[in-house]
Formats: sequence, C-alpha cells, structure tokens
Amino acid sequence: MPRLIEATADDSGACALDECAAALDEAGFDPRDEGSLAHAARWLRRLGGNRDFIGDILVAGLAARHREESVQGYGPQAIQLTTPRGGVFLRAAIWPGEGDTMLRSSGAASFVYGLPHDHNFSFLTHGYFGPGYWSDYYDYDYAGVTGWTGEQAHLRFVGRHRLEPDAIMLYRAHRDVHRQLPADSLSVSLNVMHAEPVMHWLDQYSFDVARGTITGNVDSGPSEAFLRVAVALGGGEALDLASRFAATHPSDRMRLCAWDALAGQVPDQAARDALWSRAEAGGSLLVAMEAKGRRAELARA
Repeated sequence: MPRLIEATADDSGACALDECAAALDEAGFDPRDEGSLAHAARWLRRLGGNRDFIGDILVAGLAARHREESVQGYGPQAIQLTTPRGGVFLRAAIWPGEGDTMLRSSGAASFVYGLPHDHNFSFLTHGYFGPGYWSDYYDYDYAGVTGWTGEQAHLRFVGRHRLEPDAIMLYRAHRDVHRQLPADSLSVSLNVMHAEPVMHWLDQYSFDVARGTITGNVDSGPSEAFLRVAVALGGGEALDLASRFAATHPSDRMRLCAWDALAGQVPDQAARDALWSRAEAGGSLLVAMEAKGRRAELARA
C-alpha cells in the first residue's frame, strides 16, 4: 500500500501556497530520492497547516464569478493549485461523502470511486480536511505484465485503510493499486504531483480485483487522440501514417491505437477480421492479445 510518511520536528508550522510552491520549484520533487521526498513532504505538511487557503481560493473564485482564474480544474473534483514546473505541481481534490448531494447526482464514477487502478506517476497526498476517503489497497509487479485486457496481474490485497486527517502518504507509480471508497463525510486532500512528459507513454491500468486481471488502460496521451481523429477525417496521408505506426511504432500502445483507427475505416466484418489477423501476427504481444480479443468479439457478433 502507499507509504506513510511520518512527521518530523522540521515539519511544524504553516505556510502560504506561494511559499510551498516556491520551495518545490527551487528543489523539485523526485519521489525516488529520499532527500527530495522528505523535502516535499515537509512543505506539503506545512501547507496543510494553513487551514484557510483552500477556502480563500474558492471564495475568491466564486466572488469574481471565475472571470480571473488563479487555479484550474483538473478533473471533475480536483483543483490544480500551481502550474507544472520542473516536473512538479500542487493539486487539491474534493471527496464527497456517501450522503452528499454531489455524489448522488453525479454518481460514484465521476469521483473515481469503485474503480481499482494504479498510477503512471508518483504523488504525495495529505489529509487536509474531513475524515478522508477509504481505499482497498493492492500491489502488483508492473514489470511482470504486458498490459492486455484480461491479463492476470496477480494482485496482492493489502487491506482497507483511510487517508487519516493530517497524514501524508506516498503513492508509488506502477506499484500501488487502490479502489477508492466514499469518505464518511466531505473531505479534501492536497497533493504534490510528480509530472514528467514521458508519463503519457507509460501505462496506467484499471483492474478486476475479483479476478486479479487488467481491464484496460485508463490514461491516453494526446498523440493517440490526434491519430484517431486524423484517420477518422480521412485522407491517404493519415491512413499511411497509421499503417506505419501500426507496424513499427516503438510504443505498443500507439501501435494498438493505430490498428484500432484503421479498423474503424474497414467497411465490413470479414475485412475487419482480416485486419486484426494481420495485427495478431505483427510481433507485439500486447497488440496480438488485444487483436485476438477483437477477433473473438467479431466471431460472437
């Protein structure tokens, strides 16, 4: 499960958001380095000691009708507090309780409740307000899987725990899997996010914890979306690019995306099966297993 970062005597006190941001900008955040990890946790804990800043940000935004945004949305319940610089930024996340109207009206999926997943980045999280969300925690060997849908990931259940008030935990990329559950009441967490440009090329999976299998990839980079749109809009150049990507791109995920885009342009079921047959023999285990699944779906249809 995520690593609990114990408080030290140097962590005491409170700081403003700009102070925390400046400290992280100056030193950066490398979760693999113990000194950097301790530094980031220290400043996150100090920011957590400032009990007013989140409320002040929200009130200021509401009062100005969000005409002058000092923070940005980051998903349906998260607020990006600082601009990414040097591979690090600050975020706040709002976790509604079971009885809150926003959860009942928007549904649990809007807040990623109930979706077992890992992360393709590491981050620190702090229990800033409220009792904190619950999670069922698992871990697994990322290097031991290929990533195809239905693959056995050999998840190991660690236990159910809550992000306690004022606690700081490190979620480790490609290791910690959690299925988040609603907080007992409205809660807020603060995050120090480790963000590298390469992360969109790294897999982030969802899982079926009952079977211990991978159910999909929950992160896609902009290049995948651009390729799908280009091929869907038509044109020989786009189709040629997708064909080359499907055959030779160094990213297996991008190769699969290219095959999917090409399959969307095939007019009939037999031709689509023939295309996926070529993909199955293309030399990528990930693509081969996904192609096998696509062909099975076509056969059932």
